[in-house]
Amino acid sequence: MLLRRLALVTLTAAAALAAAPAAGAAAAPMPHPMPLPLLGSFMPPPSVAPAGEDRLTITISNSGNRAVDGRYSLDCHPTGGTHSQARAACDRLDEMTRWGEDPFGPGEPRGNCTMMYGGPTTARITGTWAGRPVDARFDRHDGCAIARWNRLRPVLPEAGV
Repeated sequence: MLLRRLALVTLTAAAALAAAPAAGAAAAPMPHPMPLPLLGSFMPPPSVAPAGEDRLTITISNSGNRAVDGRYSLDCHPTGGTHSQARAACDRLDEMTRWGEDPFGPGEPRGNCTMMYGGPTTARITGTWAGRPVDARFDRHDGCAIARWNRLRPVLPEAGV
């Protein structure tokens, strides 16, 4: 982008010089090229959304435990909601949030997953995190799915067979 802008400024200046009147004629003022931004002035977007925009709804099903199953709200920045470990859950999400990465994504590329069954518990997380919409589903059907679930603890509860 910087090279394009530099080339554009150079071409504009060359065109202006070519169109300039002869030495004895009245000279028109030369156009000024646009100033270039300083290289250090680029700031990446913040990794945490402004206050009140990090809101998630977490729905847990089929855990076999009525104290765990249900729908919970999790608000971060500031911390709130009905999640039982809201502060720890927000801290974990902040820790996992990196520019260009999705803390709710599939995780490591699926390869050889153990055929370990972690139980019928499922979860769905919807809402907004770091200015992006979230709609992620989790289960525990094999070793990779269990690892993905465990990576988000305490956002997602302890679950097992």
